[in-house]
Amino acid sequence: MRRPVALRLHAALGTLALAAATGVVLTLPGEAAAAGGATGYATQNGGTTGGAGGQTVRATTGTAIHQALCGRASSSTPITIQVEGTINHGNTTQVSGGSCSTAADKIELKQISNVTIVGVGGGAVFDQLGIHIRDSSNIIIQNVTVRNVKKSGSPTSNGGDAIGMESNVRNVWVDHTTLEASGGESEGYDGLFDMKDNTQYVTLSYSVLRNSGRGGLIGSSESDVSNGYVTFHHNKYENIDSRAPLLRGGVAHVYNNHYVSLNESGINSRAGAKAKVDNNYFEDSKDVLGTFYTDAAGYWQVSGNIFDNVTWSEPGEDTNPAGPDPKSNTTVSIPYSYDLDDASCVPDVVNSTAGAGKGLRVSDGNCSPQTPTPGPTNPTPTPTNPTPTPTGPTPGPTDPPTGTNLSLGAGADGSSKADGTSYGNVRDGNMGTHWSPAGSTGSISVKWGSATTVGKINIREAAGSEGTIGAYRVLNPATGAVLATGSGAGVISFAPVSLEKVTFQITGASGTPKVAEFETYAR
Repeated sequence: MRRPVALRLHAALGTLALAAATGVVLTLPGEAAAAGGATGYATQNGGTTGGAGGQTVRATTGTAIHQALCGRASSSTPITIQVEGTINHGNTTQVSGGSCSTAADKIELKQISNVTIVGVGGGAVFDQLGIHIRDSSNIIIQNVTVRNVKKSGSPTSNGGDAIGMESNVRNVWVDHTTLEASGGESEGYDGLFDMKDNTQYVTLSYSVLRNSGRGGLIGSSESDVSNGYVTFHHNKYENIDSRAPLLRGGVAHVYNNHYVSLNESGINSRAGAKAKVDNNYFEDSKDVLGTFYTDAAGYWQVSGNIFDNVTWSEPGEDTNPAGPDPKSNTTVSIPYSYDLDDASCVPDVVNSTAGAGKGLRVSDGNCSPQTPTPGPTNPTPTPTNPTPTPTGPTPGPTDPPTGTNLSLGAGADGSSKADGTSYGNVRDGNMGTHWSPAGSTGSISVKWGSATTVGKINIREAAGSEGTIGAYRVLNPATGAVLATGSGAGVISFAPVSLEKVTFQITGASGTPKVAEFETYAR
């Protein structure tokens, strides 16, 4: 975990710390700013470190945030601002100074660099007040909630964007945030996460975007194609009408996100944009990928995604959905290293890590959320991932499988495993051994070196654990197809399919599941 050390403070900031009215308090030397380091495209172009190596102050008002920026020796002097409480119009005023350019109706990060804004503990709340980044670089925003920012009605802020970037912005990492609205444009709201006018090298990670007409965009028009190199990973988009995101030109890497209730469209690649879309979980949504509302084509490279109850429109003059069987129509080269969680575990991982107040938890790339060594700003959270309800009806009795158990001699892997258990135990023919996930939910897979036809599986629980498994999904991870849903162990039948890997995902359980055997049959 990166822990910037508070250096000797400038006299100007020392004066600010003593002025209670400003809401600025100096922290003790060595107090942490943010856990971990930047990921995705924010690691390129020299990297994104925010205020690392600079002074650390604590702010309880928007005015104090501006005052901290304006009290620096220069507009590029590194600073970490730890924010606590609620920031709103009533406590945010304009502050003047040679190292800043602020405004009263928004948190203004304008013509500056080397700044971290991080919520303390459970996170800070920016209520009806947006964060505006303009002509700036090397910015980190972490562990904050930004809600109900309006462009019309009262009060208005930041053009209606929760976080908006424009005009020559470089290297921004937005992480573990919750961005939310209470409606669409007709209710006065705009985008949750917008980038335009030459904004590049941005990462949005482990964040929740919800209840908005517009998730966000890259490029304000079909001619604004100077933006790009943006990574979206381990985010949850929920109850969004469209723009999840909208891409106009440039390159985006979209992986390990959980999409729920995209009402009109999702990833909208257009005007020559290229999107690499890997191992996402799309659920209960419409037109989750394609080119929409324009005839200016965009492109995508897809792999490992799961499409669960996704509907697709018919192609039209200005509608080009990628589905119902999404195929790649371009290739995208990614310049940085990253670990992919299997799509089958993305809902569990994202639900337990994404958003403010989650202790800055991240995935280890093996479907196992991790909590960084906590500092003052990220205490270890209590579990927040509820047991999901079943996604389909409980199947009735089925005929017992016949023929050869194809799992014997096959390979196996999974989302996680409890101590003392093994993936291989589910295909060894021994009811005395078993696999358990690290928690109450997880997935286990059987795999082969070549395509194998499977039409029936038999999940056999270890002695003493019968009845523990609740809701489940059976998945073809190569295509994202959901082959069956239901609850309980036993024989599960579905239309025979040729595949190299089949996954049994436990999404609900009454305790710790113990799968002794994951048998597979042709029919």
